[in-house]
Amino acid sequence: MKEQNISLPPQVERIIQNLNEGGFEAYAVGGCVRDTLLGRKPEDWDITTSARPEQVKALFRRTIDTGILHGTVTVMSDGTGYEVTTYRIDGVYEDGRHPKEVAFTSELLEDLKRRDFTVNAMAYSHKTGIVDAFGGAEDLKKRVIRCVGNPMERFGEDALRILRAIRFGAQLDFSIEENTYQAISRIAPNIAKVSKERIQAELTKLLKSRHPERIKEVYETGISRYISPAFAQIPWQNVSFPSGLPAEKFVRWGAFLRLSGPDMAVQVLKDLKLDNDTVSRVKVLAAWADKEIKPEAGEVRRAMSRMLPDVWDALAKLNGYDGEIGRLTGEIRERGDCLDLKHLAVNGQDLVSVGIRPGKEMGKLLAALLELVLAEPEKNRKEVLLAEASRYFPKQNLAGIREA
Repeated sequence: MKEQNISLPPQVERIIQNLNEGGFEAYAVGGCVRDTLLGRKPEDWDITTSARPEQVKALFRRTIDTGILHGTVTVMSDGTGYEVTTYRIDGVYEDGRHPKEVAFTSELLEDLKRRDFTVNAMAYSHKTGIVDAFGGAEDLKKRVIRCVGNPMERFGEDALRILRAIRFGAQLDFSIEENTYQAISRIAPNIAKVSKERIQAELTKLLKSRHPERIKEVYETGISRYISPAFAQIPWQNVSFPSGLPAEKFVRWGAFLRLSGPDMAVQVLKDLKLDNDTVSRVKVLAAWADKEIKPEAGEVRRAMSRMLPDVWDALAKLNGYDGEIGRLTGEIRERGDCLDLKHLAVNGQDLVSVGIRPGKEMGKLLAALLELVLAEPEKNRKEVLLAEASRYFPKQNLAGIREA
């Protein structure tokens, strides 16, 4: 872990300095402090301050009211937004997700103790150094995720924290402290209070982490049964994630759901409100899971034609299509072999121009011509394919057609 003297981005330093000069306390807070101490590059820099939202706005030329009712103002600096939030005390969490109301406070510790985990409850300024009232730095050394205060209270306030604990464990490769872990199991039913979109976002981050296998903890703690019936039935014990698997959403979900079959995979993803593109790609991966493909150029071309190039690459990784199939894939792409109707040497207009009427039969003909060139790519020439078309429509006058 790095020394406790944190190097702040110039924009963050300026914002903190402006707030200090205005007579207010201000600190970098939360994940940016955690990540810096771990030697990681923070994704965002959040700032907490004793200044009220209207006081923050008065000190800066460009601000956006992103969450002003909860004390958050976004300060724009060099084209980037930095969230500046007033110290606050959360009221009662009536819905198990959001406080009914918040009260602003002038005490930093009051703000820090409402946060979820000790590693996220540290603040920093050059003036004071690290402010760590709950042992976050020590937990970073121990590599544990531990709730601030009573874990049942923290999870009872916001049920999303149940999944966040597991997700942070996966991202940071930390274990979950025993009392925190037990509380997750006890309060698991509360996850039903969380929207499917927010659940999906946490699960996606978990799967895209360095340790996607930690998703097993969602099952071992009993959370899964409260996410959706289909999700609970996934054969998670047999799921594996090959090393070097790209951290792309559809790839990681595909690896997780590949043994579930295409229908269940689609149901799980739709339950979790994933986008149609991801659903479509994962469905293909689940349908082709563990299928053997002969290491022959025609067979490889035929398989490649059934899916998008990046889906094929993901499938090859998941199914272990290395060696000869990998070599053939490279050759096929280097030659530019036709793998779809878009690259077929004839199209519907070509067929219409020689008297073939549009409709279902034309669609079948184009599909048949594609199958021909998948087997024999050298035949992907206009005159050859129109000659082949004459075998399907012998009454049409196709003789003498030549490549344009």
